[in-house]
Amino acid sequence: MFRKKKIVLISGGAGFIGSHTVDKFLQEGFEVRSFDNLSGGNLKNISHLNSENNFKFEKGDLLNLEKLKNFMKECDYVVHFAGVGDIVPSIKNPKKYFSNNAQGTACLLDSLNLLKIKKFVYAASSSCYGKASTPTSEKNPINPLYPYALSKYQGEQLCFHWNKVYRLPVNSIRIFNAYGTRSRTTGAYGAVFGVFLKQLLSKKPLTIVGDGKQKRDFLYVTDVANAFYKASQTKKNRQIWNLGSGKPKSVNELVKLLNNPSGIVRLPKRPGEPNVTFANIKKISRDLKWKPQVSFKDGVGKILKNIDYWKSAPLWNKKKISKETKLWFEYLK
Repeated sequence: MFRKKKIVLISGGAGFIGSHTVDKFLQEGFEVRSFDNLSGGNLKNISHLNSENNFKFEKGDLLNLEKLKNFMKECDYVVHFAGVGDIVPSIKNPKKYFSNNAQGTACLLDSLNLLKIKKFVYAASSSCYGKASTPTSEKNPINPLYPYALSKYQGEQLCFHWNKVYRLPVNSIRIFNAYGTRSRTTGAYGAVFGVFLKQLLSKKPLTIVGDGKQKRDFLYVTDVANAFYKASQTKKNRQIWNLGSGKPKSVNELVKLLNNPSGIVRLPKRPGEPNVTFANIKKISRDLKWKPQVSFKDGVGKILKNIDYWKSAPLWNKKKISKETKLWFEYLK
């Protein structure tokens, strides 16, 4: 029987980037199937799709895919976001990170061996470069500095091994600093946006690490989702692309846009953190005809219009952050 709609499987589809990628594929006329164990994802990220006939969701874990085999049948494409993030928790519990990000990826790949997948796109991390020279190209040396970074890189290597042995068509995108609506509101101390937005809502000072002059290559999440869509549809295979805006912004610039009347508090600069993350995006721009569409100012504006989303986020202060990052200073100094 002829199928009119192409089917994409998106792991981690209830997560921050995953849910926006679900939206993108639906907009492009795909049937979207997604699973997520909801350890980092949130059902409210996909609640707007409850009446969408072309979207199916299943709660499931990468390490237990047996029940999902029927769910995955007939899939044409796979975009793989599912995994665990954050630096400090990976130092505390490295086994969990290798189990989810590396072994979990292997389980997903193994479950696809009998399916005729047109493209598998892996969500990799720029953390694999460590404290890299900038602008950072795909040819920069690999230097993971903590278990999260290594586990994500191992997942990427598994994907390319499946390409080599099983001929699975694979592309990988190394994400720099994604931001936007639906970013995570639970879990460990980490991404600056979640920390600042809760502090702003609570009328508390923003906790700035160091002098705030450190820069990050922030890219709005819909631009990220568009890149993953293009990576799935290209004829190019076995490619690695760095993904950022190519225009790093300082933490101080973010603080200025947030305009917090409660002021700021400064924290010690942390070892192992780069002063600048800066993606060289020439390759992805050339290969996929992709470029960022949302400016940093407009992206922050979109977040502020939806700031109530972060009401349930944990509130971090100087004392709590110092306690949480103790291992950071111990192991990454």
